[in-house]
Amino acid sequence: MELTPRQKSVYEVICRYHQRHGFAPTVREICDQLGLAGPAGVHRILGVLEEKGVVCSTPGKKRSWVPVQAEDQGRMPVAGSIAAGKPLDVWERPDERIPVDPAFYGHEGCFALRVCGDSMIGRNICDGDLAVIRPQADVDDGEIAAVIVEGVLTEAALKIVKKKTGVLGLYSANPEYPELWFFGEKRKQVRIIGKYAGLIRKA
Repeated sequence: MELTPRQKSVYEVICRYHQRHGFAPTVREICDQLGLAGPAGVHRILGVLEEKGVVCSTPGKKRSWVPVQAEDQGRMPVAGSIAAGKPLDVWERPDERIPVDPAFYGHEGCFALRVCGDSMIGRNICDGDLAVIRPQADVDDGEIAAVIVEGVLTEAALKIVKKKTGVLGLYSANPEYPELWFFGEKRKQVRIIGKYAGLIRKA
């Protein structure tokens, strides 16, 4: 499907963002990337791209624009590795895909991360497994999430998130690993990139 230069530029921003982060940019982030002042034009272009079948979206979701590539339909991206122990680079292998439909885990934007380490062994998440991550910016108390600690660029870890008033805790499912606590302003250091949605393990 032929795109105008402006439509192509918006589509390319979405593709690059997905490749790096595993989920969609907001309309404001697209505007910032293209140096646009307001979102109205981007909204129109996104509608055209959806009509042309090169992107799709989930109504009501802020980060739901997904590039559609025929060869990738029904295949889940493996965005890289995630630590069940010390943080690792989460975007190590952004181009790998496995024959599993992301929608099976409840969201077309789901992606997999290869587990390294044994800190989640108590939840039966083992070294070498693929952890399926549903992209979202928050999780409930006690849920497992892929998290990035600000200041450690593009590094992530799989942790149990504990919430108390003014305090955020990151736990492992192995008593050999220490708990991590973030108080007050330090809570902003922790960025949740997605909720643990399931496990893929080779037989």
